[in-house]
Amino acid sequence: MTMYETSELHKRVARYESAVDELRAAHQDIRTVLVDQVLYERWQQIGAELGFAAPAAAAAAQQQELNAMNQQIPQMAEAWAG
Repeated sequence: MTMYETSELHKRVARYESAVDELRAAHQDIRTVLVDQVLYERWQQIGAELGFAAPAAAAAAQQQELNAMNQQIPQMAEAWAG
């Protein structure tokens, strides 16, 4: 293995490690959003069973957060592909 091949290999390993770190962070972010979503839906279900209704402002805020996450997904995919 030449010095150039070793250097290229180190660069590839560094890119791979960076991509794995980004993937782990994205996985945690998505997991948090999904857990929050499941808990929120369960809270709504329990509230509905008890005769309460969720405020429209809370539902709108949650939808904005989900929209923001959906916009980040293509950006993350581009970063991983690079």
